[in-house]
Amino acid sequence: MLCVVFPPLGPDGMEKFCEDIGVEPENIVMLVLAYKMGATQMGFFSKKEWVKGLTELECDSTIKMVVKLDYLRSILNDANSFKSIYRYAYDFAKDSDQRSMDIITAKAMLSLLLGKHWPLYTQFAQFLEQSKYKVINKDQWCNILEFSRTICMDLSNYDIDGAWPVMLDEFVEWMRMQRNQVSSSVSS
Repeated sequence: MLCVVFPPLGPDGMEKFCEDIGVEPENIVMLVLAYKMGATQMGFFSKKEWVKGLTELECDSTIKMVVKLDYLRSILNDANSFKSIYRYAYDFAKDSDQRSMDIITAKAMLSLLLGKHWPLYTQFAQFLEQSKYKVINKDQWCNILEFSRTICMDLSNYDIDGAWPVMLDEFVEWMRMQRNQVSSSVSS
């Protein structure tokens, strides 16, 4: 039975809640649940957020929440809903007192959101690992999604004169250098 009067507010309560519904805390469905609840801070739900979310989902027991998990996952299949959740994830995951998201958190969130669906995600994560970037701002964050949706895996439709953030220009340049190095070593 979910306890609406004393919801799990902090990380320990969230861990217990996840255990009760059979989901790892790092599962993307927990991000969707946080989005539905309008949670403002990762790992914490206020009583108001908890009540709002569970009321909207019509859940008053653990069993009902388990049944809703497939519905929550299905929300990710709608491109507009996914975009909203992706944008929500930025403010949700960054430190509330910061304007930008630190690169470690950004890489974890990008892995969660794009890792399985964006063919260039692994290369992008490698690029971030060796880059000068210590934070990602909201404009960069939003453009990474757009880039992942519109740019071909071979980068053939990337317009260097387009309005992409410098980070993505640098990623494309890095990718082309990586591919040239592979081509050179294969032809030698």
